[in-house]
Amino acid sequence: MARFSVGDHVRWNSEAGHVTGKISKIHESDFTYKGHQRRASKDEPQYEIESDKTDHVAAHKENALTKID
Repeated sequence: MARFSVGDHVRWNSEAGHVTGKISKIHESDFTYKGHQRRASKDEPQYEIESDKTDHVAAHKENALTKID
């Protein structure tokens, strides 16, 4: 079951340092992201997050995210 919800504000690590954004979608089954097949399930969901600073959308597993206020 997903630990985060759509609209949650989260932080993750990228090559450029810490990035923050809001969760826009939760995937609980396999999906295609930027032309690549990604694995997801109810037990291991993946999240699409819209960056606070750019128009970039990232996809991450739960363990890569930290909820912030």
